[in-house]
Amino acid sequence: MTIKLSRDTLPAIARHIAVPAYDRAALSAGILHIGVGNFHRAHQAVYLDDLFHTGTDCDWALVGASVRDSDMAMQHDLLSQDLLTTVVAQEADRASARVTGSMVAFIAPADTAAILERLCDPAIRIVSLTITEGGYYIDPASQAFDAAHPDIVADSRAPAAPKTAFGLILAALVRRRSMAIAPFTVMSCDNLPGNGDVAGNAVAGLARLIDADLAQWVREHVAFPNSMVDRITPATTARERRLLEQTYGIADTRPVFCEAFRQWVLEDRFPAGRPALEKVGVQFVDDVMPFELMKIRILNGGHAAIAYPAALLDIQFAHDAMAEPLIAGFLSRLLDREIIPIVPPVPGTDLGAYKRTIERRFANPKIGDTIRRLCLDGSNRQPKFILPSISDRLRQGLAVDGLALLTAFWCRYCYGETESGAAIAPNDPNWQALQALARRARHAPEEWLGMSRIFGPLAGNPAYVTAFSAALARIWREGTRSALRSYLAGAA
Repeated sequence: MTIKLSRDTLPAIARHIAVPAYDRAALSAGILHIGVGNFHRAHQAVYLDDLFHTGTDCDWALVGASVRDSDMAMQHDLLSQDLLTTVVAQEADRASARVTGSMVAFIAPADTAAILERLCDPAIRIVSLTITEGGYYIDPASQAFDAAHPDIVADSRAPAAPKTAFGLILAALVRRRSMAIAPFTVMSCDNLPGNGDVAGNAVAGLARLIDADLAQWVREHVAFPNSMVDRITPATTARERRLLEQTYGIADTRPVFCEAFRQWVLEDRFPAGRPALEKVGVQFVDDVMPFELMKIRILNGGHAAIAYPAALLDIQFAHDAMAEPLIAGFLSRLLDREIIPIVPPVPGTDLGAYKRTIERRFANPKIGDTIRRLCLDGSNRQPKFILPSISDRLRQGLAVDGLALLTAFWCRYCYGETESGAAIAPNDPNWQALQALARRARHAPEEWLGMSRIFGPLAGNPAYVTAFSAALARIWREGTRSALRSYLAGAA
């Protein structure tokens, strides 16, 4: 018999899997989180659930919020099951499930007034974010805050009625200042280099459009700690809901399936206080940058390395890509020869061992991470995960053949057809423009590199232009498999 997840059914569910053993009624909110997606519920919400089980810091529960109307369905579904989530951690040889209960409220995405009211509650001492890489209004080429973006301009003209996450944060900070309430800490949990710095640039950048003194106040009084977050968490589909019912007998409209591995490294800059997350495995450091750079270059860059050639070969899942020797070999050689050598040392970490862990994680057959998810939003991800490695190598006079091949695979993917002729559905906010450029680049590679907002100075670097052009020509002339073989054989 299937049991529908809810507060009332927890005793029955507890006979099968772990459920909150703490008194959820005794929790009170200390964190407002913007962007209640799968990753947040597999990561930050799980760490807090662990902490509440220790009987510690129960005044740091989560309030969910969103700036996207599309999240209305998420809010409705989670409220219908009392804000509980089933989290299933899967490895190749084992799996475990649990119900988490660290969220105590979820404000409707369209209710700006209610979000601002909660943000002005003195009990809210942290505002955390998982709004994806594309949600920070970053110019792809310069990686600076894009103050000219229409959303930001609109918020600067109507600061009391904000539509963006940063508009909400700034409006709340202004109100708190007028009420003599200390500012909250803004904690980004997105996969961005210097994510806290980027969030700070966005809030202060928006403030500067309104009032230069306000921007200076933000810089002086609001903390934006950097963090590194990691847990592979695919999107939930009917497959996962069905598997949850068949394996555990639980009906959950929004379950989260993820790997067992998780990591969170966080700079300890929380002037308004923070939960004692070090008790449940969070690593607090003075400088998170070495950890973050390692993860973004090796894991996120590695995901791109397997995703684009796999997509062109009609491979649907990451573990199947890793089962293809040419793709697994490309990943290994690219990491060993071109990426890891330019990753700075990380305290207490063996980069070779980290690489082997990444390969094992990518090959996990239970996760069902889709190649399409890994290919998503390349116009935002490539400038953050791939192009910086290329720039670093070129500055040192080093070859970039493998990295150029990777960007060429991305270009070929944006053409919109796999090698079998199957159509690739739009998979980027800029898909139409990317596809047009990719089709022209088939015979004129410089068309692709002409995207100055993405490639910046790389478009004029002779070594990169040559390597990219040769790689793209080889892909079109000989196909993906041959291009991979040539790289593995050491050919340019």
